[in-house]
Amino acid sequence: MKVIISGINGKMGRVVLDTLSEQSDITVVAGFDRAIAADGDPVYRGEKVRVYGDMAAYDGKADVIIDFSHFSAVSDLMRYATASNTPVVVATTALGEAERAALRDASKSVAVFHSANMSLGINLAAKMSRLAMPSLEADFNVEIIEKHHTAKADSPSGTALLLADAINEACAAKKNYLYGRHSNHDECKMTDLGIHAVRGGSLPGQHTVLFAGPDETIEITHTVYSRKVFALGALKAARFIVGQEAGMYSMDDLI
Repeated sequence: MKVIISGINGKMGRVVLDTLSEQSDITVVAGFDRAIAADGDPVYRGEKVRVYGDMAAYDGKADVIIDFSHFSAVSDLMRYATASNTPVVVATTALGEAERAALRDASKSVAVFHSANMSLGINLAAKMSRLAMPSLEADFNVEIIEKHHTAKADSPSGTALLLADAINEACAAKKNYLYGRHSNHDECKMTDLGIHAVRGGSLPGQHTVLFAGPDETIEITHTVYSRKVFALGALKAARFIVGQEAGMYSMDDLI
C-alpha cells in the first residue's frame, strides 16, 4: 500500500512515519507539509521520503492519504484528494464548518474517513456511552472530564466533544453543553452535560464519562499513554477505506 502523509513534519506526522516504516506491506511515497517553502525543492524526511510544501508538485500516485496536519490545510488537501482520486483519512482536529463542508464535497468523489480521535478504544468508549444512555437518561446526570498535558492547545478537546455528541445522539431530550460551571448558579439539570478540561505537567490524555445517579455512579475512562495509538488507528482506517466506494466513513463503520 502506497501512502502519503499530510502534516509529516508535525509531532503526529513523525509518529505516523515511524509506525508505517515498521509495516512490511506499506511504502510512504511522499509527505506534504506547509512548513516547506512552496517554491523550494522537496526536502527529505530521514533519507527516504520526499516532503512537498506544494501538493501539486507531487506527480506520483498513492493508494491513500493519512492526514495529521492543521485544520487550515484540510480544504486544500480535499481538493488534492479529489483531483488525484485518492482516498483520505483525516485525523486533523478542530475542524470548522468550512473544513467539514470540504470533507463532504470530497466524499462525493472519493472515500473520506474522518474521526476526531483515531484511537479504537476511545471510539468504543463513545459507543458504550451511547448504548448506556437509553437506560440511564431519566435518572443519571452526565459529566465529561478530560485531562491533558500543558502543551494541549484546544479546550475542551475534540475527543471530549466526540463523546458528548455520541451521548447526545442517544438522548430523547437533547443535552445542553456546559463548559465548566464558573458563574453558573443554577441547579444542575438533567439536560445539562458538563464538559471539564484539566491541564497540567505531562498528564497523558485521559477522558472520563461520569454517569451520576441516585446512590451510584458509573465511569467509563480511557487513557492514552503514547501517540502511537493514534497512528495505529489511522493505519486501520487507511486499510479499511482503500477500495471503498466514494462516501463519508467513520470509526463506527470500522468498528
